[in-house]
Amino acid sequence: MQYATLKNKPRTLRSLTGFNPSEFEALLPSFSVAWERFVSETFKRSGRKRAYGAGRKAHLKQLEDKLLFILVYFRIYPTQEVHGYLFGMSQGQANEWIHRLTG
Repeated sequence: MQYATLKNKPRTLRSLTGFNPSEFEALLPSFSVAWERFVSETFKRSGRKRAYGAGRKAHLKQLEDKLLFILVYFRIYPTQEVHGYLFGMSQGQANEWIHRLTG
């Protein structure tokens, strides 16, 4: 599931997140600041074995998809297995993203 697809389906987006496309996009600047702070504190510190962006490619590449992922989780509280399926990842990866985005 990706925001690029859902932004053209406002009724579905509202059902999954509680927000219409304009409300969702209004959240992006604040979410972007929080995400960049998290990245700088967590992934850009010295002593890391890999640089930020190295390693396997993330399932949630776009900032909009990260926000969609966590808003869907908070709105409908699916099991991690179901949530992972909705976003094309395993239960373990869904668990990692939930903790990363709520930590």
